[in-house]
Amino acid sequence: MREVVAADGLTGPLVEQVLALAEDAARHDGVAPLSEQTLLTLRAGRSHALVRLAGRDVAGYAHLDPAPDDGDASGELVVHPRHRRRGHGRALLRALLREAGGPLRVWAHGDLPAAAALARAEGLTRVRVLLQMRRPFDGAPLPEATIPDGVRIRTFRVGRDEEAWLRVNGRAFADHPEQGAWTIEDVRARQAEPWFDPEGLFLAERDGRVIGFHWTKVHPDPIGEVYVVGVDPDAQGLGLGRTLTLIGLHHLRERGLPAVMLYVDEANRPAVRLYESLGFTRCAVDVMYGTG
Repeated sequence: MREVVAADGLTGPLVEQVLALAEDAARHDGVAPLSEQTLLTLRAGRSHALVRLAGRDVAGYAHLDPAPDDGDASGELVVHPRHRRRGHGRALLRALLREAGGPLRVWAHGDLPAAAALARAEGLTRVRVLLQMRRPFDGAPLPEATIPDGVRIRTFRVGRDEEAWLRVNGRAFADHPEQGAWTIEDVRARQAEPWFDPEGLFLAERDGRVIGFHWTKVHPDPIGEVYVVGVDPDAQGLGLGRTLTLIGLHHLRERGLPAVMLYVDEANRPAVRLYESLGFTRCAVDVMYGTG
C-alpha cells in the first residue's frame, strides 16, 4: 500500500481508473463524490491529485485546489466502496492537509455519515452548506416571466458572447469562492461537454450590454438544472433574477423534462426564498468542512 502524489495531474489509465472509482462510489452512495469542476480538471490532466493504492487497485483519490491569494485551499476525496474502513480516507485527508500547507476546506457531497465522522475525527468543522433543491413540472403551474422595460432576452452566441458572460459572472459572483473565479478556459471546457446547448443559455441585455444570464443544463437522467443564474450588481432591483429563472424553467419544461434541480448556498436566504416561492423544495445537502 502506498500513496502517490501527482502535482502536475494524472494521465492515461490512471485517470480512467479514478473516473471508474468515482462512478462506483456514486452508484453505491447515491451521490456523486466529485464536483463537475474536479472531473473536468481531472480529464484535462490538470488535477493536483493524490492517489491511494491498494496493490494494483486505486483505493482512493483526492483533489486539491491550492489556496488563491485571498482564500483557502479546497479539496475533495473519495474512497472506493470496496476499500473503505481501512484507513484510506484518513490517509488522503491528512495528505490533503499536508499539501495545502495552511487552511483547508473539504467538500463532503451528500454529507454522508462516514464523511462527517472523518471530518470530526480530524478536527474539521462545518463551514458551508450547499442545498440541492428540486421541483417537478407536473405540480403547480409555472408563473409567466415578466421582462422589465428596456431589457431584451436572447440566447448565447458561441464565439461572440464568452467575454461578456465572463464579465457579468465575475461581477455577480465577486464574493463566491468558486463561481466568481471562472476563466475563459472554464467556459470553453463546458462548451466542449456533450450537454452544452447555447439555446439553453439565456442572456439579458440593456442598451446593448449583457446584465444577467441563466445557464440551464440537461442531465441524462433526465432532469433539468438551473445551472447558474447571475445578475450584474448594477442591474439589481429590476427583478431580473426571478425573470431569468422563470425563462429557463419554461425552456426546460418545454423540453419535456419531468423535473428540475439546482444548487444554492443555504446562507443565501434571498435566493432560497425565491426558489421556494417557485415550488422548489430541499432534497439533499453538500457540506464543506474546514480547518478553522
